[in-house]
Amino acid sequence: MKFGPIPIDQAVGKILGHNIAGPDGRRLFRKGHTISQNDIATLHSTGRDVVYVAQLEEGDIDEDSAARRIADAVMGPNVYSSRAATGRVNLKADALGVLRVAADRLRQLNSQLGITLATLPNHTAVPEGKMVGTVKIIPYAVPETAVTTIEQLADGGPLLWLDPLPARRVAVILSGSPSAAERIQRSYDPPLRTRLELLGSELDSITFVPLEDAQDEAEMADTIQQQAAAGADLIILAGETAIMDRFDIAPRAVERAGGELTCFGAPVDPGNLLMLAYLNGLPIMGAPGCVRSPKRNIVDDVLPRLLVGDRLTQADIIELGHGGLLEDVPERPYPRSKL
Repeated sequence: MKFGPIPIDQAVGKILGHNIAGPDGRRLFRKGHTISQNDIATLHSTGRDVVYVAQLEEGDIDEDSAARRIADAVMGPNVYSSRAATGRVNLKADALGVLRVAADRLRQLNSQLGITLATLPNHTAVPEGKMVGTVKIIPYAVPETAVTTIEQLADGGPLLWLDPLPARRVAVILSGSPSAAERIQRSYDPPLRTRLELLGSELDSITFVPLEDAQDEAEMADTIQQQAAAGADLIILAGETAIMDRFDIAPRAVERAGGELTCFGAPVDPGNLLMLAYLNGLPIMGAPGCVRSPKRNIVDDVLPRLLVGDRLTQADIIELGHGGLLEDVPERPYPRSKL
């Protein structure tokens, strides 16, 4: 594509490169307008001799056609697109789900000059209708070879798609001092229930286990086994005090129940004291105290992936450190601001 100034009298059929305003400051022509013979006199009336225009060359494809083809190539299951306009096509979620992005191939797409695809972060939970990406062609046209390259890039599969979130049954096991049981439940029930409902799941049961001695550790292990046998799809452990050590009561109880600890501790704040474990494939999450806050914390990154069926590893949690410094929450006993 050629772009540059030409005499007004030679501009018929060319694409106007910039907005043009009249003497009163009002816009006469919008950029992207195809100049007609009837426009020539008006352009001269502005006192101009030349205008900046775009001219498609052989082998070029216009911005809307390019955006349409690229959108069709990159989007996968449960993603739909808008119409093309001004070189842009928006991509939206067709269901409540978890967005998946092929990040390596996305980088290759965005290396094509003049072609861009911006997406939400990989593994983001999104409601139906949420915009998850936008294709934008920057110039008025691009070489068709560039579009073909991207279409070939997508031959290996879509670059972004959505895994729908199924309805899961979640069991919550709370723990702490028996005298504080009611207070503990009041602090954890609403935020956990709300998070689950927004993700299409339900808080199926809440059980309280006192944690004061070794006998209570055994009771927690029994309760974990009972909830697993009852058909829970996810177990969340939370309590008066967050899990403070790899060999604290909750991880010991998980292993006593036959589970395997995946990780303890996370490079995300709020949320450093996260625990993840699995019992015969059943995920068990030890939630930090920050889950009592409606503000975003590590649970909002991990919970959707557990509900959609991802088997998370320690490496998955380690990767959350980049971008893991989140806004502090006042519900913490010692906010960062006090340091």
